[in-house]
Amino acid sequence: MNVDSRRARFETLAPAVIDAVRRYLARRTDPATADDVLSETLLICWRRLDEMPEEHLPWAYGVARNCLANAERGHRRQFRLLTRISRLDPPPQVADGPAPEDGDLAQAMKELTVKDAEILRLWAWEDLPPAQIAVVMGITANAASIRLHRAKEKLRDALRKNDDLAGHEESTERRRS
Repeated sequence: MNVDSRRARFETLAPAVIDAVRRYLARRTDPATADDVLSETLLICWRRLDEMPEEHLPWAYGVARNCLANAERGHRRQFRLLTRISRLDPPPQVADGPAPEDGDLAQAMKELTVKDAEILRLWAWEDLPPAQIAVVMGITANAASIRLHRAKEKLRDALRKNDDLAGHEESTERRRS
């Protein structure tokens, strides 16, 4: 593929990839990290354009997911370094403000494993079917279907548990699957 046709293909794919990946990242991290990861994702998409499958969006989500994981590892390393430094030279004491309240869904999502929460986000937020979730997560379509089903059940259980702890009465409505 010559440079002009390569560039034309990338320019055709880029708008859809940029918008979708930007939304994907905005739901998972802070704006600055999202911008950095989006840039890294686009760079990888350009470098690996010849490897990009026809169904490019799930592939791009997979690239973004890996780039985000790398960025989060970097943040954790920085945090560990700052923790070590703060032990040697502690900062002045600052009073903590009130913690922001999370909704029932946010609390239930926090109780799930990282992989379960991610598969639910891909399904609910990115509107991906299990076959495309499989591409993003690097698993088989069958495994994605099974993990999605189990993650939904875990989320449902976590929401029920949180409702019970809050003193809510369980609905008498028939449960839908």
